[in-house]
Amino acid sequence: MSTWYHNVGLLVLRVLSGLGMATHGYGKIFAEGRIEQFAEGVEAMGFPAPLLFAWLAALSEFVGGLFLAAGFLTRYAALLIFGTMTVAAFIAHSGDPFSERELALLYWTVSLAIIFLGAGQYAVDALLKKNR
Repeated sequence: MSTWYHNVGLLVLRVLSGLGMATHGYGKIFAEGRIEQFAEGVEAMGFPAPLLFAWLAALSEFVGGLFLAAGFLTRYAALLIFGTMTVAAFIAHSGDPFSERELALLYWTVSLAIIFLGAGQYAVDALLKKNR
């Protein structure tokens, strides 16, 4: 993956999907009463400590999305997003039609691809590796 096209493709994929994911987390964290509402849904799925798991999911979306966009700790950020989107696509929306789980599946797929492919050359991770 050393060609310019591959690295620009990874940059576009990371930035657009990361910022998109971050907007989902942002709404859950900063909108008044939203995290509590989200925790109710987490509780309905049967998770213990629903407020804790709601915060973890929202932070994985927001912080993980920002890290993904920047290419910082990219594979770890993608792994957190992958886990959150696994729950969203296959548990939270398990009985829903495809159109309701489509976005979660898209983020799930993108995060899985980035776990395998990494951030590419145009990322904070690459700068840190270069400076070591």
